[in-house]
Amino acid sequence: MPESDFLREAHQRGFVFQCTDAEALDAAFLAGGVSGYIGFDCTADSLHVGSLVQIMLLRLLQRHGHRPVVLMGGGTTRIGDPSGKDEARQMLSDDQIAANMAGIRRVFDPFLTFAAPGREGAPSDAILPNNADWLDALGYIPLLREVGRHFTINRMLTFDSVRLRLDREQPLSFLEFNYMILQSYDFRELYRRHGVVLQMGGSDQWGNIVSGVELVRRTEAAQVFGLTTPLITTASGAKMGKTAQGAVWLTADRVSPYDYWQFWRNTEDADVARFLRLFTDLDLGEIDRLAALGGAEINEAKKVLATEATALAHGREAAHAAAETARLAFEQGEAAASLPTHAVAAAALAEGIPAFRLFAEAGLAASNGEARRLIRGGGARVNDAPVTDEGLMISAADLLNGAIKLSAGRKQHRLVRPE
Repeated sequence: MPESDFLREAHQRGFVFQCTDAEALDAAFLAGGVSGYIGFDCTADSLHVGSLVQIMLLRLLQRHGHRPVVLMGGGTTRIGDPSGKDEARQMLSDDQIAANMAGIRRVFDPFLTFAAPGREGAPSDAILPNNADWLDALGYIPLLREVGRHFTINRMLTFDSVRLRLDREQPLSFLEFNYMILQSYDFRELYRRHGVVLQMGGSDQWGNIVSGVELVRRTEAAQVFGLTTPLITTASGAKMGKTAQGAVWLTADRVSPYDYWQFWRNTEDADVARFLRLFTDLDLGEIDRLAALGGAEINEAKKVLATEATALAHGREAAHAAAETARLAFEQGEAAASLPTHAVAAAALAEGIPAFRLFAEAGLAASNGEARRLIRGGGARVNDAPVTDEGLMISAADLLNGAIKLSAGRKQHRLVRPE
């Protein structure tokens, strides 16, 4: 077990999968403040739960007095990381990338402490550089001469990010093939500009991270480090952060605090202890106590997980409000006024909307087809009454106290209100 506080707790919580030189990295942490970074490309205007392990690792780094560096991929987003992808990403315009970057920036505010604008801040305050600041200024020929010569095609073809795409006989563009070089260049620039000596990321980033470590060693004669986290799946093998309704986003304009709370409340029994370690700040002793609960008591541990995870993303007040709404809706059987709402045009509601379409539009199903299957399977209710006809017209006549309550299963609810 490592001696440094950060690495020891990172291991205890399950964050560590691979490390380039664990003993030397442990010594670096013991010697003083370490700056570590994770990069985030700007492919959407928010991040979802699939990125939460990386965010929580940066948070843990800061909690132990080290500096988290959140690298915005304003430059690399123009290329697209082929790691774990079967096809190239859609090319985004500069305006789209800028808008996405602004949205992603908001995600980190609840999790990390940044220096106040215009102030130097503490040594552990997070910073948020943008790799477009140096990638946009690169000359192609100078890059090939100065950096490209350190990369062999033979070795690049051995990394999973490239090999898996080729094994599946999926095209890999020359543009994407350069991503590894640019990510390595990022590490060197962060080392030069901010003294960053640690790059972290998911296990699918191992090849890119190792390449960056070697580039810094070759060109700077310096030792830097790479650390990856394990791929997180649920006990049933599902990809983390995916639901029937789509991705579980980390901002309230994408997924309400109530729905976010419900996502964590629905955690499988076998995942509760692991998720408490990864996705909350709870003391490890308290997590062990909760993990020991058995039978129906495991639901209490799930509620703690839901409340603590929601408090980190949306604030303690929103987390308690979500927990109380759930208690009213499920434990007392009452329709709480604070349930998530879906507004529909009053004229459309007066005319009537097919049940399957309204369930899909309200976000209780990912598509019309899925909504039809939900109804056929007996999982849909309107005002707590089962829906058996997928073509049932829901109209203003169904309003109760100004709203219509839609339910998908026992735990997903919406209030439909006319506007």
